[in-house]
Amino acid sequence: MFVYLDNSATTKQYPEVTKRMALAAENYYGNPSSLHTMGVEAEKRLREARKMAAKGFGASENEIIFTSGGTESDNTAIFGAARKKRRDGNKIITSKVEHPAVLEAMKRLADDGFQIEYIGVDSKCRLDMEQLKAAVDDKTILISIMMVNNETGTLMPVREIAKIKGNALFHVDAVQAFGKVDISGTGADLVAVSGHKIHGPKGVGALYIKNGTKLPPFIVGGGQEDHMRSGTENIPGIVGFAKACAMSLDRFDERNQTMKSCRDYLLAGIRDQIGDIIVNSPDDGAASVLNVSFLGTRGEVILHTLEQSEIYVSTGSACASNKKGQSHVLTAMGLRPQEIEGALRFSFSEFNTIEEMDYVLDRLQTAVTQFRKLGSFR
Repeated sequence: MFVYLDNSATTKQYPEVTKRMALAAENYYGNPSSLHTMGVEAEKRLREARKMAAKGFGASENEIIFTSGGTESDNTAIFGAARKKRRDGNKIITSKVEHPAVLEAMKRLADDGFQIEYIGVDSKCRLDMEQLKAAVDDKTILISIMMVNNETGTLMPVREIAKIKGNALFHVDAVQAFGKVDISGTGADLVAVSGHKIHGPKGVGALYIKNGTKLPPFIVGGGQEDHMRSGTENIPGIVGFAKACAMSLDRFDERNQTMKSCRDYLLAGIRDQIGDIIVNSPDDGAASVLNVSFLGTRGEVILHTLEQSEIYVSTGSACASNKKGQSHVLTAMGLRPQEIEGALRFSFSEFNTIEEMDYVLDRLQTAVTQFRKLGSFR
């Protein structure tokens, strides 16, 4: 049996998305900036896609720009906001558990003289709101907090943060939230999403920029995307992304209930059949993510053992897996090194089944038991 449980890293593309992209590539290959019929046809598809994507945000079409993905959307928002607001202050607030697309941007801004304040989390990755409230002052120009943590599934209180942000711009990385929780009405000024997390194509995403929020462009050139993101638009990718947006809204509750059922079933089985674990995800987290530390094991070894049975999981963020050192998220949560080393992330999609979870539990129990018998940490 083949079981894919690494959907937080990337998802399998919907067949309908692939067909729509192929159709666009074959028939609508004109440059959407060209004035002739082929260009007009491509531009029409671009407008239709923007309308479909806007529905996913609960936004207006003129508030959406297309990008190459979540990283570019995050960078565009963060660097643009910092540049725009620099005369008003130099303080930026984020958390210790953000995605590298945010944290690496913060490091660069710190090198440029900005004051970055990192908010801590508790043992379930819940944000320290008292620390955040105390940090906001009249010199704060930007707050950047993700909506759903990519390693634990913890939901961050973005709507509450929007109420206390003062004059600062508020950026939300909603890459892991899009299609899994309602991202409309967050009160954020800037919201980033990515196509390949919602069964769409890689290399395409979007940034919501609230009406009235003016940022300098991150990529300059021919002035595409309302002068906010120059470069000829990737029509096949954008069309595919828009199709994935529409499908992610369709049967929203049903799809999320499927993920929740699989998550809850797997967790109950792990607790009952394996034991000696730490559940790092909160009970009220997103249905798409479950993070568990199997004490006395090494997650990387368990991962590759499961891979031999065609079960695919991860030890954390794919975007940080090529870096040395342990998970910055689990470290911020206060886990000890051996607890971090034994952590696995299971991330679900609408295509997972309870039958698959039984198979995973059987192979997972075997893998963990065999490793523990080796006494690697004794």
